[in-house]
This record gives sequence, C-alpha cells and structure tokens, in this order.
Amino acid sequence: MKQIPLDLSAEQPQSFDSFVTGRNAELLERMKLLAQASVDTSIQAGSANTDRFLYLWAEAGAGKSHLLHALATSVGAKARLIRTDSPESDFDYSPQITHYLLDDVDQLFEEQQIAAFNLFNQIREQGGWMVCSGTLPPTRLELREDLRTRLGWGLIYQVHDLSDDEKIAALLQITLDRGLEIPPAVMMYMLTHYRRDMPSLSRMLDALDHYSLATKRAITLPLLRELLQQESGKQ
Repeated sequence: MKQIPLDLSAEQPQSFDSFVTGRNAELLERMKLLAQASVDTSIQAGSANTDRFLYLWAEAGAGKSHLLHALATSVGAKARLIRTDSPESDFDYSPQITHYLLDDVDQLFEEQQIAAFNLFNQIREQGGWMVCSGTLPPTRLELREDLRTRLGWGLIYQVHDLSDDEKIAALLQITLDRGLEIPPAVMMYMLTHYRRDMPSLSRMLDALDHYSLATKRAITLPLLRELLQQESGKQ
C-alpha cells in the first residue's frame, strides 16, 4: 500500500486555551495575569520584583515551552521569545518590550549566560517581566553562579506532567470537540506505544484523523497500528 505523507513534527498553534491544565491551575492563572499586565498599568505599578520574575521547570514535553509561546502570543509585539538559537541582539533590553521569555535557559552557552544575567539586571532596574524555563530547579542547573542566583529571585513553578488518565481525558475531549469517533482503546494504545507527551500525542491524533480521511477508513486500532508502523519506518 502506498504510504501517505504525514507531518508529525509540525507544531500546532499554542495558546492558553489549548494548554491542558492538570495540576497546573495556579501557574496557568499566573501566566494569564502576566499577559494582562502588558495592557493593565495597575498590575505593572503594583508588581514587586519577586512577582516580575518567574522560572518554570519540568522534563521535556510537560508544557513549559507551550506556556511561554502562549504568553508571547497573548502579549504580541511587546513580548520577545528568546531561544538558544536567537541572535545576541535578542538579549538586549528595549523599552518597547515588556515581557522577555527565555526558553531552555539550561542550554545557554557561556556568552548567552552573561547576556541573560545582564538582561535580568536591566529588567530589575528599568521594568518589565521575565519568564524563564529549564529542565531542573535553579539550584540544580549547571550554569554560572550569578545567573543561577537570578533565576531563583522570583516565583518558581514546577510544570506538572499529566497522569495517564488526564492524558486520555484530554485526548477524548479533543476528539469530542472535533466531532471524531475514536474508541478509548485506540487512545490507550497510542499512549502506551507512542511518545507520551501531550504535544506528540496531539500531533498523532491529527495525523490519525488525516490518515483516516485519506484512506476512507474508520479510526480503529488496526488503522492506528498501520500508521505507527509507517512512522517507525521513517526513523
């Protein structure tokens, strides 16, 4: 049978609404408050230094990058999302930027660590917010001591991964929202035989829907196995 090309690496639009909350309700509300701060001057005026710096940590796939992208989308032009492959100029402070979002801070090389440290100090002195993410708590990061200290200045949140039951419930809700009919057994098989993080599971769900339409076959366990076999053959 001819294989149907499916892009399982394509990122879906990330927003607060598409974030599956689980045990992260307090963190999600904090991120929404930060987004509101870009337009609400009363929030800006009343914020202490410790409330202007957030650090999110979790293993890959828990959703910390999702939250940073969602915050960047909500804030718009006043937000700057900084990655490890960003140009050096992105670490420069600008009065036009209110939110600096530094993803994967644990992967910064030496020069970037120095630039991030300087940016922390400028935000503290001149205003703004900074949200950073990493895979470990600040005290366990292998970074410059001065930068590790800055990362521990403000509020620190662990982004909790979803339980298996929560992931199944989230996937079922996605299928209901899209009007799809997918047996629970298909969801469970996907969870136990594919990558377990929600972004990957959501992409596989999209691919399964597309594959079902392309082959004019109902979504069943054999169809999922066939798709997974195709995917494993590409690796």
